Parts: sequence; C-alpha cells; structure tokens
Amino acid sequence: MFSDESTFCISFGNQGPKVWRKRGEAQNPHCLKSSVKFPQSVMVWGAMSSAGVGPLCFLRSKVNTAIYQEVLEHFMLPAADQLYGDADFIFQQDLAPAPSAKTTSTWFKEHGILVLNWPANSPDLNPIENLWGIVKRKMRYARPNNAEELKATIRATWALITPEQCHRLIDCIAAVIQAN
Repeated sequence: MFSDESTFCISFGNQGPKVWRKRGEAQNPHCLKSSVKFPQSVMVWGAMSSAGVGPLCFLRSKVNTAIYQEVLEHFMLPAADQLYGDADFIFQQDLAPAPSAKTTSTWFKEHGILVLNWPANSPDLNPIENLWGIVKRKMRYARPNNAEELKATIRATWALITPEQCHRLIDCIAAVIQAN
C-alpha cells in the first residue's frame, strides 16, 4: 500500500485561456482576469494499492506525529481492510519527520504492519505521486468556490480512480525497480 499527502488549491486549473491584445488594450476589461494571491487550499492524505484507492483524509493542520498516527488509525487501517481484507501487506510512506518518528515505528510494530524501506528524495518512484497528478489533471476544469466544494470535487474525482489505473502505476514502478 502506497501513501502520501498532496495539496490542492481552489485556483488549481483556473488559469483560463491566454489573452492576446493589441497595443493600448492593456486595461480593457476583456483583457483582464482576476486572480487570488493566496488561494484557499486543502491538504489530503490518501493511500492506494493495485486493488484500488482507500478513503481520503483531509488534514486541518501541519502533520505532527500524533496527527499522523491518528490518520494511520482512522484511515490507513480501514483502507488496508478494504483493499486487502485479512491478507498481509507492506506499507509505504515518505520519510518526513512524522512518519519516520520512533513512536510511529513503534505504532507499526504494535499493529504488526511491515513498512517498506523507502529511499530518501524519491517522490517520482511513489506511484501515488503520479496518481495525485492524475486526480489534479481530471480536476483541471473544476471551479470550486470554497474549501468545501474543493473537498467534494477531490472526493468525486478520487472515487473515479479504477483499480486498473492503480495497477498500471504500480507496474511502472516495479519495472523501474527491476531495471535497477
């Protein structure tokens, strides 16, 4: 099972078309587009396997060890049940401070979960990074007006991800690993 967080902005994909204008038309209302300097955003944790995606967790604050372990308890464990049933699995996480903390390592041991030894600074090897990119591309034309609409759009788009898509992403990583 691969996991990671991603940030989504309300203005994501709202760049709109480019405007070509003639000299002297710089202030013409047809040539102007409003923008937001600091758009609202949401941070999302998710997990995937070759069997599909698990439930999303929208994070309200910076992730510390306690919050991360709550995410594991309330979102990763249900995702594992949903995706694997009673079968054993290996969990992948990034090497940020909360996931790599000693107390988090203890949490995994107490729950009998094997954690994949993941190389540092290798986000392009994590298939969920590519999955976040797919979700963002599918949301390209969405126009959420607030954080709640953005969350609803993310949930709806995430729900459209098929196990076949996840399986293909994981196969790509397996090929990279096999090629050394």
